Amino acid sequence: MDPVFLARLQFGFTAGFHFLFPPTTLGLTLVILILESFHLRTGQERYKTLSSFLIKILAVVFVMGVATGITLEFAFGNNWSNYSRMVGDVFGAPLAAEGIFAFFLESIFLAVLVFGRRRVSRGVYWLAALFVFIGSHLSGFWILIANSWMQTPAGFRMEGGRAVLTDFFAAAFNPSTMIRFLHTIAAGWVTGSLLAAAAAAWLILKKKDAPAVAPLLRTALAVFIAASLLQLGLGHAHSVQVARTQPEKMAAFEGLWETQTGAPFTVFGIPDVKAQKIRFQLAVPGMLSWLIHFDAGAEVKGLNAFPPDERPPVVLPFLSYHLMILLGLAFIGLAGWGLLLFLKKRVLDSRLFLKMLLIAVPLPYLANTAGWIAAEVGRQPWAVYKVLRTADAASPVVPAGQILATLILFILVYSLIAAVGVRIMVKLVKKGPGAGEG
Repeated sequence: MDPVFLARLQFGFTAGFHFLFPPTTLGLTLVILILESFHLRTGQERYKTLSSFLIKILAVVFVMGVATGITLEFAFGNNWSNYSRMVGDVFGAPLAAEGIFAFFLESIFLAVLVFGRRRVSRGVYWLAALFVFIGSHLSGFWILIANSWMQTPAGFRMEGGRAVLTDFFAAAFNPSTMIRFLHTIAAGWVTGSLLAAAAAAWLILKKKDAPAVAPLLRTALAVFIAASLLQLGLGHAHSVQVARTQPEKMAAFEGLWETQTGAPFTVFGIPDVKAQKIRFQLAVPGMLSWLIHFDAGAEVKGLNAFPPDERPPVVLPFLSYHLMILLGLAFIGLAGWGLLLFLKKRVLDSRLFLKMLLIAVPLPYLANTAGWIAAEVGRQPWAVYKVLRTADAASPVVPAGQILATLILFILVYSLIAAVGVRIMVKLVKKGPGAGEG
């Protein structure tokens, strides 16, 4: 057994599982803030009841996210000690800032939302909702600074085999930070708003006081429609950034082995690495060149333009990237359908659309995971792009057997967390808004 592979597998599993929860938090906090704003402005109890309903779900998601995220911090010291030793002085700064400036802000004011409804004024409660929203997004910002630095490192120099921070703002706002942050935030809005809309849809389908639940469906659906359309532009901008700063990653995304002018965009295909071609390819000629350079005849570098030991894998990034795009287009289609029903004032009457909202709930999680896999596997063989190889970042003294044992343990524990968390959230949704309040 290769300890580096097992360390990557363990970190991939734990990080991938944890990544189910932060995007949900981003979307839920936005919908909650909007509902609380309606309540603050109008004083209508229905908005308070619906917000309290979502806050219960948010609390469960937050706890699951914290429980599954703690292990990631320890992994850097245990399985990736060389990484921590070489680049920890730079990478550790945004992680520390996330804890100090974001996590505590979010957790403290979430406690106000959960326990303080009757203890503070309506205005203070709205401020708590605002700070939870800001805290969750700040948390994502600092984490993405750290991860973006691994993708496009800047603001440092190497001294004695260690990365030393020389320009904090250059490191923080490296070439990929802002577009990756915006792309991820929009994905979170899609995820959380669709979950909230699906909860409302289930209650309406079960005929549990549809008029009272309707504001939640309309609010969450409005966020979903806006975020899905926004993501089209942000996703494209992020792909352009990847193509310009990590060209071999984009070549892997598109299964492009040879440098081409007028490079095609592959709509469908199966990569054949040995033959260096795409089997059963369905492609649009010149489209990749146009999407990257806004010139259908522009040159796009292929994988063979890079040294063999610096080329990323192809199959997994290719499939993940195209799955993410396909699901993004599906969200736009669902959003367009919802917008049409909005305009016709038939959102509550279309049982087929409401059922589609329920069916679609897992899809943003699949899209988020696919995008994350494409980004991280597409960066290989680098832990920090062009600075530190993944094989050199692993701990040299942790045996494969111990990594495998902890991986199995994580799978068991995380499965239990998932089962309990999902069960609690299903119970909350079945009870509906207003349950246990008075």
